[in-house]
Amino acid sequence: MTARVLNGLTIAKAIRQEVGTRVQQIAEQYDVRPGLTVILVGSDPASELYVRLKKRDCEAAGISCEIKNFSADISEQQLTDTIDSLNADTNVHGILLQLPLPEQFYTPRVVDRIDPTKDVDGITPLNMGKLALREPAHRCCTPKGVMTLLDHTEIDLLGLDAVVVGASNHVGRPMCLELLLRGCTVTCTHKYSKDTSFHTRQADILVTATGIGGLIRKDWVKPGAIVIDVGIETQPDGRLKGDVAYEEVKEVASWITPVPGGVGPMTRVSILQNLLATVEQTLH
Repeated sequence: MTARVLNGLTIAKAIRQEVGTRVQQIAEQYDVRPGLTVILVGSDPASELYVRLKKRDCEAAGISCEIKNFSADISEQQLTDTIDSLNADTNVHGILLQLPLPEQFYTPRVVDRIDPTKDVDGITPLNMGKLALREPAHRCCTPKGVMTLLDHTEIDLLGLDAVVVGASNHVGRPMCLELLLRGCTVTCTHKYSKDTSFHTRQADILVTATGIGGLIRKDWVKPGAIVIDVGIETQPDGRLKGDVAYEEVKEVASWITPVPGGVGPMTRVSILQNLLATVEQTLH
């Protein structure tokens, strides 16, 4: 068996074109251009790259994207004042805070300052809570993107055993909730789990998000499983490596995502979908 590849680049491109068509319709009908503001604090190379990619995606869909780049020594008060100003700006439909923030910031407090209706990343406490209560508004972008990938397999997820490796606030935990909402039986493993491989071998759906390159080996995977690799580890030569040992795992999985080109593009296009939803709400 050789796994079929879930190509996030191709799927995201099609969705981005759909978003772009609707953005053009809104511009013609309402004279409104959706606007996203991205806040970048510091000069982390990976964060700078992600922000450039997000801006490129916005421009491809006809969305206005402004990047506010602050030095790492900005105060938390200055940062939250900026967010308050963007919350009040009717021309700004979405606010995206590029994470991680420098260590001197208390990230939950800064994130909580974002107006939940403009939280296109889906990471504010209100939006996370609505997901837990089965009333999602803006869904957290990476798990949302993963669910879109799973939909493209056309496999009924109801009743399947799903294992999420990693319990981060913005991927692992909301990923578990998304799978629960689709009727999966969900197990979440984390750094205190005694035997992660025992759990992964039971998974019909395996989503891994640890950032430990090559963690998931062939003998950790149930034959025929759907394997979604969210993890990214930058190698010394600059190449990106996922959690999954791709070449060997693709021989046992039924579907698999590559790194890069799998989940990343889906995360970014989910931002555009959330932004478009915000704009639609303001028009009605």
